[in-house]
Order: sequence, then C-alpha cells, then structure tokens
Amino acid sequence: MSVSTIHRRPTVVFVGGGPRTVGLLERFAANAGELLDDGPVEIHVVDPFPAGGGRIWRREQSRLLWMNSMTSDVTIFTDESVECEGPIRPGPDLATWVAGAGATILERAGIEQPGPMDFPPRLVQAEYLSWVWERVVGDLPATVTTHLERAVELTPDQRVILASGHEIQADLVVLALGYLDRLPTASEIAWANKAAAAGLTYIPPGYTADVDLGGLQPGERVIVRGFGQAFIDLMVLLTEARGGWYDEHDGLLTYHPSGAEPILYVGSRRGVPYHAKLGYTVAGTKPVPTRYLTKAALDALGDGVLDFDSQLQPLIDKELAFAHYQQLFSAHPERTRWEWTLFRDVLDRSLPDAPDFVAAVETAVPDPLDRFVRSDVDRPLHGRFFDDWYTFEQFLTELIENDLLRRANPEYSADLAVFNALLSIYSVLSVAITEGRLSDEDRVRRVETEWHGFFSFVASGPPPRRLEELLALHRAGIVRFAGPDLEVAIDNDHFVARSPAVAGTVQARAFVEARLPRPDVLAATDPLLRGLLADGTLAADELFATDGTSLGGGQLKADAQSRAIRADGSVHPGLFLLGPSVSGSAGSSGFSRPHFNGPGFRQNDAVARNLLTLLVPRVGDSVALPAPRHAPHGTRGTATMEKHRGRSSGTAMHAPEHRYR
Repeated sequence: MSVSTIHRRPTVVFVGGGPRTVGLLERFAANAGELLDDGPVEIHVVDPFPAGGGRIWRREQSRLLWMNSMTSDVTIFTDESVECEGPIRPGPDLATWVAGAGATILERAGIEQPGPMDFPPRLVQAEYLSWVWERVVGDLPATVTTHLERAVELTPDQRVILASGHEIQADLVVLALGYLDRLPTASEIAWANKAAAAGLTYIPPGYTADVDLGGLQPGERVIVRGFGQAFIDLMVLLTEARGGWYDEHDGLLTYHPSGAEPILYVGSRRGVPYHAKLGYTVAGTKPVPTRYLTKAALDALGDGVLDFDSQLQPLIDKELAFAHYQQLFSAHPERTRWEWTLFRDVLDRSLPDAPDFVAAVETAVPDPLDRFVRSDVDRPLHGRFFDDWYTFEQFLTELIENDLLRRANPEYSADLAVFNALLSIYSVLSVAITEGRLSDEDRVRRVETEWHGFFSFVASGPPPRRLEELLALHRAGIVRFAGPDLEVAIDNDHFVARSPAVAGTVQARAFVEARLPRPDVLAATDPLLRGLLADGTLAADELFATDGTSLGGGQLKADAQSRAIRADGSVHPGLFLLGPSVSGSAGSSGFSRPHFNGPGFRQNDAVARNLLTLLVPRVGDSVALPAPRHAPHGTRGTATMEKHRGRSSGTAMHAPEHRYR
C-alpha cells in the first residue's frame, strides 16, 4: 500500500455536526488514551448548523414541537450494557441531565423542566446535545474547529472545500450527514405544475419544521395526506403556533381557536393516526433475542436471496404473536384458560393464521381485546364502509379514545412486549439486508416501506397528549377525518379527496403531503455527495423491481468498518460513512435508550478506534497514512461545478469558525 508523508498535524474532518458526530467524538475521546499516545490532532467539524444538535435538533425551532421519546428513554453516553472494545465512559442520560446539570440551563432558556416520563420539547434535546458537545470537546486530545457552512467538494487528495472557498487538508474524512434533502420526484413536480396552473396551494413531502406553511390561509379547507409524526407537527404549527390554546376540565381538553387556523381534512393509507406512545413501564421487560426469526433460521432456508412474503413475513408474525401471548399468559394469567407451555407448543409447530392456532387462541384467550392478529393491528379500518362522514368520524373518534386508554394501562402490557419484539425483529432484518439476503425490491417495498411503516405505526407514534389534542381539535371543528386509502386529484380549480371507505368527497384549494420524503441518495441535493457519486468516489445502486420499474436510489455503500466503497468496488481507506443514508449504519433510526446496548454505540466505538489507529503512525512530526487513490482523469467536472455553485461569490471570505483549543 502506498503512503504519503504529511508534515503537519494529522487532521480529521467531520462533515455533519449532529448527534452522530457527537457520539463518535465521545468514543474518540474515550479511546484516545489507549491508542493515540500524546500527539496533537486537528479535528474540524463542518455543518451550517451549530455542532451538537445539527439541523434536526437545532435551538432555532418552535418550542411547541416535541420529541416522541420520554425523557428517561434517551442517552448519548455509553453505560455498562454497551458491548464494545473501548472503555465505558458513563454520562447523564437526558432525564438525569434535566434534573442535574441541565436544570439551570433550561431555566435560563425559559424552558420548563420535564419529568422522566414526559415527552419533552425538542429544544430540551437541543440544549442537552449542546451540553454534551461542550463536554466531549473538553475531553478530546485535539484542537477542534467548527465551520458554520456547507462542505461542497472532497478532492482526490483529501482536501475538503467549503462553500466559502476555504479548504481543509484532511488525512481522514467522516461523512455523517444525517437526513438528506432530495430533489422532487417526477410525481411531485407534476403535482406542483398542475397546482400552480390551477392557482392552488400544494406542499410536497418535507421536514415539517422547515416547511413554509404561510400559504395555508385561515379558515380554508386543507386536504392532508399522512397521519404520522409529520402530521402531528403540522397540526401543532397550524393551531397552537398560530395563537390557539387549550384548557382542561375534568380530564377533557378544549381547544380555543385564534381564528388563524385552516380546517384540516386528514387521511392516509390506514386512515388512522399512529398509536400513542406507551405511557407506562413494566419492570424487567426489555427486548430479548428472537425465537423464530433468527439468523440460523434464515440460513436454514437456504443460500441466496430469500422471499420476504413467503419466508420472512410468517416468521415475523410468529415472533410478534409469541411476544404478545407470552406476556399475556405470564403477567395476566387470569385472562387465559390454558397453561402457557401448552399454548406455546401450538405456536411452535404452527403459524399465527393456521387453523389449529386460531382455534387455540379462541379457546385459550376468551376476550378478543387480548388477542393479537397483525393484519388487524396494521389496518384497523380494513373491510369497513361508512355511509356518511358523521358515522365515520364518530367511529374513528372512539377508536382513538380507546387507543389512549389502552396505551396508558399496564393491564395491556402485551402491547409493550410487542413493542420490544419489533426492536429485536428490526435487528435481524438489518443483518439480513447487509448480508444480501433480500432482493432490492423486497428491501425497498417490503422492509423500508411496508415493514417500517408498520413499525412506526405501532412503536413510533406521538405522545398521548398529542392525540388528546387531536380529539380536542376535532371537537372544535379544526380537524376532520378524511378516511383510509385516501386518493387526491385536481378537478378544475380544486383538489378533490375521496376514500373508498366513506361515501362522498372533500374539496379544497390546498393539499399537503404530510410525510418525510423517501430517502434516495441518487436524488440528494447535497453538492458534496453529488460530486462524489459523479466521480465514483462513492457508490450507490439505482434499484429496480423485477418488472424493470425503478425503485429509486439506494443507500451509500460502506464496508463492515464503515469505510466508503467506490463505484469500482474498491474501499476508500480514508473516507468513512455513517448515518441513515448509509448501508449497514447502525443506530440511525433514533437515540438509544439507557441500558439498552445500543448498536449505534457499538459501531461508533469501532469506527473511533479505527480512526485513532490510522492516526498513530508517525515519522517525527509527520503522519503516514494510506494515500487515497485518485479518480480517473476528467471525472471531476460535476463536483467542480457544484463547488462553484456553493460559493457565495468569487471571493474567499470564510464563514464563521470557532476554534476550541
């Protein structure tokens, strides 16, 4: 392997300054004593948003937007549960920080102190991450410089070029870019053009906190497609953020409109909001290894690609049924009629939809509310038809009210067991994907779309208070329910929405797609990624279904050590990739819970140790590192063009920097 001798301090550049970089630098600091000796290191963090929270967890956002995790369920520090090679350096989880070091910080910021079982404002997490960042920087054996601007190019000789024209010569580069903005799809472009021609307001998928909602007028009807977290944020920003308020009498919320709110008609594929987050904990319940959907079971199905519908879905259903009924039989035996071992034996030799198991459930579990059928959980309105809007809205209101009661009641702790099983199943599916056991079509359509949608619907819904507010807004006439499988079209000068489950249509002059855009790195707008993909430094497949239909772009390719894989299949020795747009990147779906052995911690530790190992070799004041392989001549054109687009002018004025040492 060729090496280059660089007569300067070894330099690592992190592009992206959000939670992933903070967690990785925490592991860098923890391992440095063992691996780095005492040599000086330069660390640069490049992000247009302040380091710590990055874009998503920045301070500059509405304090009305909440996390959908309880304060006690979030940490960025390792604890005794984390299985990694580096030393464990405990730090306060969010709840401990709020009650200790964070109390004064939150008071100074005018933020009410949440309790451990509360769902705090995102600004609380922003302050926590900022505090963690300062602590991590203080522990690093390095000079840390932040650059509040965008990186627009990475040259073959590892120069990171910023939008201002400033260049940083790097030995190692880590791309931890978080969620990426993307170009609109052909469908979204068509919607926008048709809406503009008709004088209508169309808002495509996006991150709700960043979307301009000014075009939605007071009192006008707005059709909203999407009933998940993006809708909840939209609901808050169009009601309470516009001056309305709630009061409570005898446990019932009442919303008082300001007069600035539009009228929201919301529907989706399911037609119901995501389940409320569970409002209780049960001692001793936690994710456990899967019983049926195991690596050994998948290996036993044979080599090569597996079929999700016929081979994986039955095992997933079986796994969820086992978790549900094991908890029911052990925690609430008075509601069952069989011994658990007898019931378990039937499931072991059967499948949840097999006649013998269905018969066992009907005999052993008398109350239908105690039974688990995944398809019924997934599509609660399937097969129903309502003759009028009043009947449908009354039915859906009762469904939401019952969900709130159930999700607050530990008597239904089988729901918690299903939640934990979902986490374990996700881990097995992630391994199957990284090992190439699923086709592109199954991965995109079955796992990333349908399975992830089911997971989010059941396990990643809003705080219960938000569904109480939804019902209050419905009573106030601000939110109406539009039904499942909602279809929207433009008819002359209106949007028209209709659901096959409800008679009638809804007409409006505004339409919002309340969901996140589907990840697609080939459609990302980030100039740095576009240049690296164009010259072959990074690789991502364009995915196609078996019928030739395009599924869009996949994730960036990385090897087991998180090193970038080039378009020709070779590994880049000095470029590391982490985050939700990277294949095999662990812990990208959210923050880890304390005492959970989070996979993101384990991966961060391994990557940090790898970075430190690469920085160790020295020749005097020099550092010898693997020389990056230059891209073929003539392939830099796209990246160079993007670079100049990113500059504010022809001058080389630098965006703000902050040097910590």
